[in-house]
Amino acid sequence: MSSALLIRNLSQIATPIGRTGVRGAAMRNLTVHENAVIVVRDGRIAYVGPERRSNIAITEDFDASGATAIPGFVDSHTHLPWAGFRETEFNRRLQGETYEQIAASGGGIASTVKATRAATEEKLVKNVLARAQIMSRHGTTTAEAKSGYGLSVADELKQLRAIRTANETSSVRLVPTCLSAHEPRDESYVDEIVNDILPAVAQEKLAAFCDAFIERGVFTRDQGERVLRAGIAHRLKPRVHADEFSDSDSAALAVELRAASADHLMHISERGIAAIAKSDTVANLLPATSFFLMSQRYAPARTLIDAGAIVALSTDCNPGSSMTESMSMVMQLATLQMKMSVEESLTAATLNGAYSLRMADEIGSIEMGKRADIAFLDAPNYLHVVYHFGVNLVRAVMRDGVFVGSELSL
Repeated sequence: MSSALLIRNLSQIATPIGRTGVRGAAMRNLTVHENAVIVVRDGRIAYVGPERRSNIAITEDFDASGATAIPGFVDSHTHLPWAGFRETEFNRRLQGETYEQIAASGGGIASTVKATRAATEEKLVKNVLARAQIMSRHGTTTAEAKSGYGLSVADELKQLRAIRTANETSSVRLVPTCLSAHEPRDESYVDEIVNDILPAVAQEKLAAFCDAFIERGVFTRDQGERVLRAGIAHRLKPRVHADEFSDSDSAALAVELRAASADHLMHISERGIAAIAKSDTVANLLPATSFFLMSQRYAPARTLIDAGAIVALSTDCNPGSSMTESMSMVMQLATLQMKMSVEESLTAATLNGAYSLRMADEIGSIEMGKRADIAFLDAPNYLHVVYHFGVNLVRAVMRDGVFVGSELSL
């Protein structure tokens, strides 16, 4: 008989419920259990509720010591496999230089591309594992990870292979995305993506998704559509860097292509909002990017939610525009800067992130049958994840029913 773990002495269990994305006003609906237990068997949640009603034979016991249990965070937009840092550029921005000035001097994405191309695959694996470990310590159990700092067949494959290798031992479940269309190039590079990079990625089964950065001065709407349709032809689900610095009508394109997500959306138009709200494409918002770039412009989360959109939150972890692995920090920015409620932000950081990765049937909530991916907070209730800001409240993390990277153990 398989073993069953009883997790008891929980102050609270708070979770969204469902196996698909939650949209609009329903994002406020959390199921909250007081004085309840969780039973984990074979890596999955076998029971949630009052201990007296559980009739499952228990073989192991874990005292949560008054922690609050929430679903493990699902970070559905990151750029993990990079080399080098850009802290000096950050300091230059603090002193008044613009991104364009920095890029003109050889900085920006180009500097990360140079460092990533120079790094070995083994070095990139180590970097991904180190960042995943930090993510895990902050409660993340699943993260999307993009290429996009290689920008050639060999170097894009190197990044994606590093994600695949890291995933074998990572404390965070990694979901790979090919973002070859990330840095402006001429039309011949679009040809290279379509004719060489995407076929090679598909042949090695290195990615689940294909992404494109559609933006003024980067890739046009037509170029992005060409790349994403090529990805679809290779059975890569589209995601879109959309309407970040200008209205490129790319949110509407994401809906047209039935993309899993349209990400950023700081300049989304009314047309884009209406399209997203009526679709199953997730509006994936990245407030840490606005914060880190010292921008006053955040994505219109309140308008999107009120229109009925499925909204997710992610870190956008990368060395240039969002150097953080903390989903709780993202939730704090979402509530304080984008006027989301705590409940909406928790749903966005868990179940809707899972749906963005088309994994909501497996992860993103604490309910029977799903994978036992749980973050335990040193707090009396879920409100503290936003209320008690600037600190890491995560005491322990469980992924697939196993405690990972924490001080607590059985």
